[in-house]
Amino acid sequence: MAQITQADIENRLKTIIDPNVETDLISAKSVKSIHIDGADVSIKLELGYPAKKHLDEFKLAVLEHLKTLEGIGTVTIDIAINILSHAVQQGLKPLPGIKNIIAVASGKGGVGKSTTAVNLALALAAEGAKVGILDADIYGPSIPMMLGQSGFPESEDGKTMLPKMSFGLQTNSIGYLVDTSQPMIWRGPMVTGALQQLLKETRWTDLDYLIVDLPPGTGDIQLTLSQQIPVSGAVIVTTPQDIALLDAQRGLAMFEKVNVPVLGIVENMSMHICSQCGHEEAIFGSGGGAAMAEKNQVPLLGALPLDKDIRLNADSGRPTVVADPDGRSAEIYREIARKMAAKLALKAKDFSSKFPNIVIQNT
Repeated sequence: MAQITQADIENRLKTIIDPNVETDLISAKSVKSIHIDGADVSIKLELGYPAKKHLDEFKLAVLEHLKTLEGIGTVTIDIAINILSHAVQQGLKPLPGIKNIIAVASGKGGVGKSTTAVNLALALAAEGAKVGILDADIYGPSIPMMLGQSGFPESEDGKTMLPKMSFGLQTNSIGYLVDTSQPMIWRGPMVTGALQQLLKETRWTDLDYLIVDLPPGTGDIQLTLSQQIPVSGAVIVTTPQDIALLDAQRGLAMFEKVNVPVLGIVENMSMHICSQCGHEEAIFGSGGGAAMAEKNQVPLLGALPLDKDIRLNADSGRPTVVADPDGRSAEIYREIARKMAAKLALKAKDFSSKFPNIVIQNT
């Protein structure tokens, strides 16, 4: 019987597609080592995205695939997670304590952007990442209500704020600093200044991801924010109807203009399922998100149903991912979160922290 070789193993691994990065394990550079001892094989894999609830299933799929290789003996697979910091816009640097900032945006309001942002943050945390969420919607902050939080953030030094904790997330919002009934009658420079303070004067700690819930629209404020915040990637939330897609297209073009990679599109309210009879109806149309993704050559990360419980959970301060973690909607949020983080893992890395600072002194 022929000896198993590393080439045999690599060729077999080239046929295994990671469903989250949508490429094979060799091309994704997920294979860190292959050790062969006679017929026995030991493989170390490394994923650049959180996938705690997916690891056992993924490991079993790889194991079953390799077992079909003729002459192979015992197969041992070890999978590690290593979330790295990724490149941001030219002229900006990642912020201390935050590896990656992901902006969640929409071209218009009313498409469920904030609900999606909160549930994606919670989904990333459920998959094992350290996650924060910043409510950048200064005019209409909704994150505090969705996370059941209120009151001023604490400060230990009188200069910086400690993030408020909710369901394991580090959070901050202008909604913690102003009365809920107070209108935010601010001009653009005040809004951008407030956001910079929230971002830079919050003591974020060891975050793999900070999800930033941007205000809806693509005006001067949104453009300025996307130029000043060091963003590793962006996600566009839309609904299937034409008017939402038209505005979402503008949001996507805005990120392209400032050289922020769009990680994908999330289609919200894609299908209504009657809670009484189970009848499915595409109230807002169908296929819009997929068509937009194909047109712009970006992934469609997933489609979420028009589900009454998603709204009720958000209004009650317990978003779907924590209120019903085993439900289908929570499963979809986790699938989208894994794909979003996996797409980011394929992007250029930030190596600025690897280089020493050079100081020139007169002697």
